[in-house]
Amino acid sequence: MGKLLTDMLLEVCGDALEGCGKASIVGMGGEIEHAQAMTHTLHFGNQFREAINAKSYLAFTNTRGAAGTSLMIPLMHKDDGGMRSHYQTIHTTVPDAPADDEILIALGASIGGHPLHRIGNRYDDLRDMGRDVDNPAGV
Repeated sequence: MGKLLTDMLLEVCGDALEGCGKASIVGMGGEIEHAQAMTHTLHFGNQFREAINAKSYLAFTNTRGAAGTSLMIPLMHKDDGGMRSHYQTIHTTVPDAPADDEILIALGASIGGHPLHRIGNRYDDLRDMGRDVDNPAGV
């Protein structure tokens, strides 16, 4: 499943792929952990990360809902989780999914960030706050 979705994204984006993320919705007959068990495995996310040579983790959302529930795939830069220009969200819906006993799983990608983003630079903000850019949590 992960390989099929990865191959589809790479066919469209190729080497231009910069942003990435994943999402799932479990139907009302299931538990959110059922969707998480499928998306948070080495067989799903890591296949995608390895195929695009990503250094950062995959941003994600998991939710439970009826058919037509909004699917929101958060994106971030594949190599730099602090690059705010690539903080984006793909928002879509599948009108007839998920059924009560289904899980809807998706990967998302972008070929760039916002061209004129105005949300600042995370690293400049950390410096302004007196934080270590390489260790912002101070641990």
